[in-house]
Amino acid sequence: MGDNKTGQGAGGETHQQAIGDGPVLTTNHGLPVSDNQNSLKSGARGPTLLEDFVLREKIFHFDHERIPERIVHARGSGAHGFFEATDDVSDLSKAAVFKKGEKTEVFVRFSTVAGGAGSVDTPRDVRGFAVKFYTKEGNWDLVGNNIPVFFIQDAVKFPDLVHAVKMEADRAYPQAGSAHDTFWDWASLMPESTHMLMWAMSDRTLPRSFRMMEGFGVHTFKLINADGHASFVKFHWKPRLGIQSTIWDEALKLQAADNDYQRRDLWEAIDTGAFPQWDLGIQVFDQAFAEAQPYDVLDATKLIPEEDIPVRIVGTLTLNRNPDNFFAETEQVAFLPTNIVPGIDFSNDPLLQGRLFSYLDTQNSRLGTTNFHQIPINAPRCPFGNFQRDGKMQTQVPKGRANYEPNSLAEHGEEGGPRESPERGFKTVNAVTGSDEHGEKLRVRSELFADHYSQARLFYRSQTLAEQAHIASSFVFELSKVGLLDQVPPRMVANLRNVDEDLARRVADGLGIDLPEKAGAARDPIDLSPSDALSIHKNMKATLEGRSVGILFTDGSDAETLDAVIEAIDAEGGKAVLVAPKVGGATLSDGTRRKADGQLAGTPSQLFDAVVVVLSNDGCSAMLKEAAAVQFVMDAFGHLKAIGASPEAQPLLDKAGVQKDAGVTSSDSSFISAAKQRFYDREPSVRLLA
Repeated sequence: MGDNKTGQGAGGETHQQAIGDGPVLTTNHGLPVSDNQNSLKSGARGPTLLEDFVLREKIFHFDHERIPERIVHARGSGAHGFFEATDDVSDLSKAAVFKKGEKTEVFVRFSTVAGGAGSVDTPRDVRGFAVKFYTKEGNWDLVGNNIPVFFIQDAVKFPDLVHAVKMEADRAYPQAGSAHDTFWDWASLMPESTHMLMWAMSDRTLPRSFRMMEGFGVHTFKLINADGHASFVKFHWKPRLGIQSTIWDEALKLQAADNDYQRRDLWEAIDTGAFPQWDLGIQVFDQAFAEAQPYDVLDATKLIPEEDIPVRIVGTLTLNRNPDNFFAETEQVAFLPTNIVPGIDFSNDPLLQGRLFSYLDTQNSRLGTTNFHQIPINAPRCPFGNFQRDGKMQTQVPKGRANYEPNSLAEHGEEGGPRESPERGFKTVNAVTGSDEHGEKLRVRSELFADHYSQARLFYRSQTLAEQAHIASSFVFELSKVGLLDQVPPRMVANLRNVDEDLARRVADGLGIDLPEKAGAARDPIDLSPSDALSIHKNMKATLEGRSVGILFTDGSDAETLDAVIEAIDAEGGKAVLVAPKVGGATLSDGTRRKADGQLAGTPSQLFDAVVVVLSNDGCSAMLKEAAAVQFVMDAFGHLKAIGASPEAQPLLDKAGVQKDAGVTSSDSSFISAAKQRFYDREPSVRLLA
């Protein structure tokens, strides 16, 4: 490759010129550019000339560099990887992607829902979990969330949901949050949203990392085998690192410390070879099971407890490559629920049916052309062909006259184009015999859709006491932000009485309002057996793998202790991050200089899963006067994390109000055991919860 020569123009501007076989700057159409620093003018001080096509092309392209952002899921992070099928499910589906041992290229996009593209990573919000499988039979897009249910039962309500939860129309705030009048006004009038609200107010909407959250297809789909037999299916993504969440106060401080916290976490994990993995699981059932349930399996506000149908693992997703260009890939990727392959089909879920209609139109509007499927990130990896032609941004060059079908051009020696494939092609499966899926087309819902509270009750009563406290406190916070609409909080609490009386009382007390009368229910809720699978705390892994530990040290810190802690963290698969008052690090007890990974003021403890404080006596004295050091320890304690400390650091812990408990240890091996968990029993001592 050639080099370039740097020089100055008459006006002192920098000019870099290609020499040898170095790359030459050109217009979009390949015309070499002689000067990229000055526009063409009529004299040195005259007006710019209209004939300067280099300037016009450059400005024109710049003016159109931003495409309309997604209405929802605008802020996203993507990664490349592959899916490997690990179990033989040929009895259930003929899809090639599920053939045992088959590896399929994928692109995955994680996202928040309510905020714009410029919002933050860590609001209380649902997270999108969309996977594009580039299968041998075409693209399959499994478009889901990190919560298995949704707010509404019918897609006709989707615009109302989004309008209500987005920033308010007259004032354009709040951004990326649901704690405001219009959302809760809408939600309190929509009993069917209650189950989803339980999840939304839980720690599920405060994930520690994309790598540590579950994903769900939300809807009921169908699997079709080679004989044409259909089975109902729900899709689950189970993270190999287990599920983990932050807590509300920690999430707020993360927004201040690092707006790109989750995006950075995903990128750096892949960049360092710690490839995130999820197992794909399925819940498969038949019409008989569906008809025997006290809920409708086509209702997207309901889930099937894993205790009733265990999740069967059928493959593993590995993300092993970051995007080369955020805009070209993560921003332009277009997911379509209509992208399915032979062996997978839709159910009559009314929310899913509406999504099948809307996505294609949305992608056309957002990407500006019906040919968005030709963008590399969206293009299938298998051969494809049809008779669709022309349109904006057509990049293919179809040859011949065959742009219609049927045709007889082949009989005259011309190319006739692609043809139907009855054997290999996708076929919509007939409704299961004996079911009530087919019949008259009516604007009605199944009777069982009217049960809006039983699964909300199931979710709440499946949580630990700490998780229940978080849910109650979340409702209190969100509803406290409702301003002028005084009727909304009591109405919402009246709905919650159908979920759990204790929850309703806690929320009413937290808001300082009287407990209202219970809201009428279209269908009386029933008590379902609690499901441990619905709890984060009951499913957390006691591990340091994939976690990070912040180690605060100063001048004089004991070198042997510091090295032992780092070695112990590394041995458990964790990441040790050194934090010092100065970015250059500190001089240790043995006289060596140890560089820091982060400077104290800009590297708060909410960035870590646990912390260790290794100080000398003099270092501790200095840190007692440093607000950031006191806050570092105070927040770690308040966020229920393990704290390891050398004896010399005890005065700092005392000043930060750190009380001795199972999570506060010395900096030896006992810390490693503590660092694998959070200490929720501590929470009542550090904050008021509903």
